[in-house]
Amino acid sequence: MLYLELAIVAVLIVVNGLLSMSELAIVSSRPARLAGLVEKGVSGSRRALVLASDPGKFLSTVQIGITLIGVLSGAFSGATLGGRLSQWLFELGLSPSVADAVGVGLVVGLITYASLIVGELVPKQIALRDPESIAVKVAPAMTLMAKLSLPLVWLLDRSGKLLLWLLGHREDAQDRVSEDEIKTLVVEAENAGVLEPGEKEMIAGVMRLGDLPVGAVMTPRHEVSLIDLAAPAAEILSTLQKSSHSRCVVFEGNRDHALGIVQAKDVLDVYLAGQSPDIRALTRDAPIIPETVDARDVVAILRDSAVHIGLVHDEYGTFQGVVTSADILEAIVGAFHTEQGPAEPAYVRRDDGSYLISGWMPALEFSELLGIALPSPRPYQTAAGFLLHEFGAIPDVGAKTSAQGWEFEIVDLDGRRIDKVLVSRLVAD
Repeated sequence: MLYLELAIVAVLIVVNGLLSMSELAIVSSRPARLAGLVEKGVSGSRRALVLASDPGKFLSTVQIGITLIGVLSGAFSGATLGGRLSQWLFELGLSPSVADAVGVGLVVGLITYASLIVGELVPKQIALRDPESIAVKVAPAMTLMAKLSLPLVWLLDRSGKLLLWLLGHREDAQDRVSEDEIKTLVVEAENAGVLEPGEKEMIAGVMRLGDLPVGAVMTPRHEVSLIDLAAPAAEILSTLQKSSHSRCVVFEGNRDHALGIVQAKDVLDVYLAGQSPDIRALTRDAPIIPETVDARDVVAILRDSAVHIGLVHDEYGTFQGVVTSADILEAIVGAFHTEQGPAEPAYVRRDDGSYLISGWMPALEFSELLGIALPSPRPYQTAAGFLLHEFGAIPDVGAKTSAQGWEFEIVDLDGRRIDKVLVSRLVAD
């Protein structure tokens, strides 16, 4: 009889461990990986995906099983095995009260220890190491168990929802994944070696595209090569010769209204054919893009365009600049090396902990670097725009201002544009 009782306790502990392992495996499994196993035809994967997609009823089923096992284990440990050990200790000469306390306490302690190791910790460690593999194996049994306990699960589920309603939680919980959680996962993946060096920055760049208007990634008008159809042919030819761009924006008299773009290749083909180019005839239409459109949406616009360049206009229809597929790519991976030399870094960290920052640095990267908050919406998209907003006017070289724990000193101006700024952390008094 003793061996039977020991066997029952052992079986209960093992079953508790299986339930704990199954619970954690299915809850920890990623639906995307389970969906991949379903496509491969892995047995049990479809049931595991169903359980993982709606874990509420499954968790209730597992909790019922674990609770019943805990009650049965307690009954056996105290009423049977504990009583036997107490009787044996009493026969050895201990007083009834001492024998009962020692016997029951020792049995409960040993079974509790075994339950923690065999029934909880080890099974959960196994589940965490390969949750999808465990989930597909236990899914059929868990599905059957869920069906058998459906009436009791329904009662518990309704009772729980009623209690939540009485406590004021009257909306269904929604599984939301925030952008910060995604960034944390990316950092963890990089630390674990899942992502190659540099991939984290690329992922961050892609995520930033949705937060940037096209005005933040475009090439502004003053840096664009412009051709005036109203100008003499010699002047147009001179503009093409001096331009370092493969495409020029065409206008006629009014620089605020772009007509399209002309490609240097088309002009060269005409010259190679021994003819004089007609710039108007060579002008190609380019998509008109409002400057408030998200940079992410520009990708689809440029993909469907034959020239892969867009003319950016403001709300008044005034030409502001151009955006190309290269501009989108640079917003993701950073600036490229050019014929004039290596790309200028957005910032340089100095030995004293201060930063020398370029005015063109995107405002979002600027805020992430310094840990400062930006207003939303904001009328600027660069570090220079942030400083103009703080100064309230175009500052002179050497002008200083402070904001959010940092001091900003204008180091260099390019005409009226802020080119370089020195940023130092303010020392608390």
